[in-house]
Amino acid sequence: MCLIAFAYKVHPQYQLIVAANRDEFLDRPTEPARFWPAEPHILAGRDRKAGGTWMGITTSGRFAAVTNYRDLRLPRVEGPSRGVLVRQAMETGFAPENSERYEGFNLLYGTIDRLMYHSNVNGETLDLPPGVHGLSNHLLNTPWPKVLRAKAGLTELVAKGPNVEDLFNLLADRRHAPDQELPDTGLDPERERALSSIRIEMDGYGTRCSTVVMVDRTGVVTFEERVIQPPSVGRFEFSIP
Repeated sequence: MCLIAFAYKVHPQYQLIVAANRDEFLDRPTEPARFWPAEPHILAGRDRKAGGTWMGITTSGRFAAVTNYRDLRLPRVEGPSRGVLVRQAMETGFAPENSERYEGFNLLYGTIDRLMYHSNVNGETLDLPPGVHGLSNHLLNTPWPKVLRAKAGLTELVAKGPNVEDLFNLLADRRHAPDQELPDTGLDPERERALSSIRIEMDGYGTRCSTVVMVDRTGVVTFEERVIQPPSVGRFEFSIP
């Protein structure tokens, strides 16, 4: 994922509300979200190149999602795909012990009752407090314009009563940040500007899919993924025991 806004334990009806966009190269082979045939307890999309995923949830209530950390000035690490981290977290419920093997990442993981955050950039591991949080290609709740806009939009939707369509509308925001508010991650200003919108559209790269996950306080999970190109919609509902 490249943008995740989530409301955790702040709504009277929903334990967790997630609105997320996956940004990726358009030619990277991908499977849309489904229950994996060989591991039917996992609901997630799949990166066909490396075999991992960017976000998923299990039938037992384990949730995980990853974003890359973007700073071109950091040394490159030739390691496994970061999508493997999500799969491991859904299987074990834990962050990896050897996180230094990977390029910079942020990992959300745990259960609906206890959600955690780990970054291998600063080594931080947090037991997440209730609240509306945002995560993009820097550390948790870094005040990038797209993160602030997503958090503000989600906060407003939580207050009025969230629904799936409103959450997808939030994820479709194509507005770019003003130049003076752009982060400095080592990219040229034109690319930094193009990446500053909630939904990204660039030549050969952009938002591939948007996903909404809502888990109510009785354990009912609603998971909907909308793939942008080629267009498709996957909607799933199940109950956590």
